[in-house]
Amino acid sequence: MATTRTANAHWEGPLLSGQGTVSLDSSKVGTFDVTWASRAEEPNGRTSPEELIAAAHSTCFSMALSHGLAGAGTPPEKVDTKAEVTFQPGEGITGIHLTVRASVPGLTADAFEKAAQDAKANCPVSQALKGTKITLDAALV
Repeated sequence: MATTRTANAHWEGPLLSGQGTVSLDSSKVGTFDVTWASRAEEPNGRTSPEELIAAAHSTCFSMALSHGLAGAGTPPEKVDTKAEVTFQPGEGITGIHLTVRASVPGLTADAFEKAAQDAKANCPVSQALKGTKITLDAALV
């Protein structure tokens, strides 16, 4: 069964001095402020498209890794993933670095690395971002 999720953005003014909001409409969890400065400089309590991509990617990767590990008979106790999305003004998104730490009883470091690489290659968000360099640091804890 296919699902569709919805978010809306509203922007006022020119890029550099304007401001806007993004609302997460499907979940109704909130509306968040966004500005050029929050994207290219310091966030100062506002979000950016890159932060939203990082949230989506870290979540998707964790879910894919958990699913793959469980399917192989080694379900994780926990998976913690950080996604760092680098934005360079004038160039766009220049890379994404995933750092994952997980507790998986009975799994070797090599088997975990293989599972993490598979999740990186195959989670739906990674698939959507195929044109972007994605790197991974994976370790058991």
